[in-house]
Amino acid sequence: MHYLLRHLLLCLSFAAAVTTADAQQSQHLAGDLHESVVTLDVRVKDFYGREQTGKVVVTQFKPDGDGPFPIVILNHGRSPTNRSDPPRFRYTKQVRYFTERGFAVFEPTRIGYGQQGTDFDPEYSGGCSAKDYAPMAEAATTQILAVLKYAKEQPYVDPARVLIVGQSVGGYSTVAATARHPAGLVGAINFAGGSGGDPASHPGIPCQGNRLEEMYVHFGKTAKAPMLWIYTENDQYFNPAHSKAWHAAFVKAGGTAEYHLLPPFAKNGHTLFSNGVEIWSPIVSEFLGKLGFNAEPVKH
Repeated sequence: MHYLLRHLLLCLSFAAAVTTADAQQSQHLAGDLHESVVTLDVRVKDFYGREQTGKVVVTQFKPDGDGPFPIVILNHGRSPTNRSDPPRFRYTKQVRYFTERGFAVFEPTRIGYGQQGTDFDPEYSGGCSAKDYAPMAEAATTQILAVLKYAKEQPYVDPARVLIVGQSVGGYSTVAATARHPAGLVGAINFAGGSGGDPASHPGIPCQGNRLEEMYVHFGKTAKAPMLWIYTENDQYFNPAHSKAWHAAFVKAGGTAEYHLLPPFAKNGHTLFSNGVEIWSPIVSEFLGKLGFNAEPVKH
């Protein structure tokens, strides 16, 4: 009996230690970036038409000072294997690029991802042979616009100067959000945007790429803000034939977007946004300058 009690106490102590460590890790914040975290309740509909309220975790960063700072909404991609990792998206190296240029950055971890992830996955788009990318775009855009609404309510931002940025599924969702032309949107950047890719089973060839093209036509009809699209020659999710076709379809439908196809990067160019800041920075800086934002770091 004493052995069982002692064993139970040891297990409880271990569990408490793990919980404390997890809490400390999740609470780690970058003080120099004024990092903070809030949670928003957002109601979305999934692929099957089910509607549910989920939690969007918003990690926010800002430069020193009181502002008003222009806004960046920074949208993450989608892991094909593990949506719970990372627990909370915080692209700090990329964030620094924007905060150094005077932006306040709001980075949502959307519903179905990270620590708040549940079985409810509003960005599921169906099997590879029967894709429907519209519900994904609608769910992601609903969350992006909810985060933008929250961002505009902060006292240190300029609600009339908004930039939306996203990578992979986040890039696709950025184009979708641009098509809704929210008030204050000045421009948007799509890094390797798309969905349905799988480097392991069909490298470079996304599922139902023609249906994605149809979605980009749909977005191009209503998108008003100028965009920058950045892809690479060795993207193992979406090869150049697809990204070029998507861009052409978007522009033909009425959208405005600069398309840059960069040389191969590492083993998979899809990782350029995450690992190649020094490569894409000059292109993004030139684009920001055209939009009237700070293209170079702000001197204090």
